Amino acid sequence: MRRLWKNLRARVFPDHWSLLFGQIAFYSFVVVVLSGILLVVYYEPSTEHVTYDGPYTPLRGVQMSRALESTLAISFDIRGGLLMRQLHHWSTLIMVAAIMLHLLRLFFTAGFRRPRRLNWLIWFGVFVATLGACLTGTSLPDDMASGTSLAVLDGTLQATPLVGTHLSAWLFGGDFPGDVISRFYPLHIVVLPAIILLLFVAGAVLALRHRPAQFAEPGRTEDNVVGRPAKVAAIKGAGLFAFVAGVAIAMAATFTINPVWMYGPADPANTSAGVGPAWYLAFLDGSLRLAPAWEAVWWGRTFSFAILLPVGICTLFLLLLAVYPFIEERLTGDRREHHLLERPRDNATRTGVGVAGMTFYGTLWAAASADTMAVLFHMSVNTLLRFFQVLVILGPPLALVITRRICLGLQNHDAEIALHGIETGRVIRTPDGGYVEEHRPVDAYRRWRLVGSTPSGERDDENYRGQGKIENRAELGVRAGDDMVDAVVVGVPGAVDHETTGHDETGGGLAHL
Repeated sequence: MRRLWKNLRARVFPDHWSLLFGQIAFYSFVVVVLSGILLVVYYEPSTEHVTYDGPYTPLRGVQMSRALESTLAISFDIRGGLLMRQLHHWSTLIMVAAIMLHLLRLFFTAGFRRPRRLNWLIWFGVFVATLGACLTGTSLPDDMASGTSLAVLDGTLQATPLVGTHLSAWLFGGDFPGDVISRFYPLHIVVLPAIILLLFVAGAVLALRHRPAQFAEPGRTEDNVVGRPAKVAAIKGAGLFAFVAGVAIAMAATFTINPVWMYGPADPANTSAGVGPAWYLAFLDGSLRLAPAWEAVWWGRTFSFAILLPVGICTLFLLLLAVYPFIEERLTGDRREHHLLERPRDNATRTGVGVAGMTFYGTLWAAASADTMAVLFHMSVNTLLRFFQVLVILGPPLALVITRRICLGLQNHDAEIALHGIETGRVIRTPDGGYVEEHRPVDAYRRWRLVGSTPSGERDDENYRGQGKIENRAELGVRAGDDMVDAVVVGVPGAVDHETTGHDETGGGLAHL
């Protein structure tokens, strides 16, 4: 243990803003757990019907479940209860957003390549488990909004051939709405948080086991780590946790979210216009809206493709997202270990695939609010749905082609600047009577940043040396501008050879070991 602590203190960690999304997700999870513990004390997971007699006058005398009554009591009777409810909700949204941004960062910077393929699967698992926790949590108040979502879930399950009816009966304990809270409650407060915590721990262990990934910069190679010492990183992490908690508390104290008292108790006989799923689950609802109303009768059973098609496509989309690192490795044949991240433009095909996936997801997400958009823009909802149906088919391939061309254009632009310098806007006349624009040459550091990192599967020195694009990397890495580096680790992870915050003799701020 002492040796482990010593090795941990000897480590350094890269310091880049895009690497903070994972920390923000974990810190938000901590806030969610702490606020949830306080809510559990007063919440009653019961569907037993009672007559409301609390301080909220518009609902007095209304029949509702004990779950909703306890939720209203937390909001109006318990001091600080409404703040805790809204803190729990807002920190959950921050967590989901941070996880999604972290996955996007890993994808577009190739942070999922060997030896971090398992890290990608862990973060994908965190994402799926968090969505499950959100779905079960939003159903616990037993208000009209959550009841409508459960009605959609029940209809989707019952439309699934062979097993759908049995799944619906098990989940709802018989006829809808049944006693779904008794099943969702332990999942929400015990099972899913435990799974998320274990995945976070597993991800942290793997992150410590492997050398931290870092963006390519002069002086950074596959064999070293440039960053801040563990002590400094821990202090900054504590500050980031305080910032995340402070922002969540400020949002909870300022912005109202999920006002269950305005929706009233859940009633299967009523549905509220404008009620939609949470934004992180909207793509599922959008897929249901865009599916054509097809059905077939085989072997005496009715198969509704309006349900099977969107469920199958969304499931396939998530599965492809989970196994993408293995697909790319198989197609490229690149089985080497990578500790340097890539710029999105340096791998045009992968970036195009990522933007195509975002377009597909975004189209489904937008389609979930087609009815609301139709009202706001005075358009036909059928016209909007037809537009989204066309966009969900043609949008991803168009996004792939356009994004790939943009990335290739940015690569050429970087190479042009590295070769000829930056345009100054000054036009001069040559001795032979022609006119040319004067270019200002870039220094070695800028030139390295422009063309020093190459697409995966290529080696910078071998592919670019002698082609007029860059010089030898060792020569280009002599100067690092005014950037200051706290520590450089060479060789085995955890072994610190040198620490410095000073400038070298050339005036740069990079210590080369």
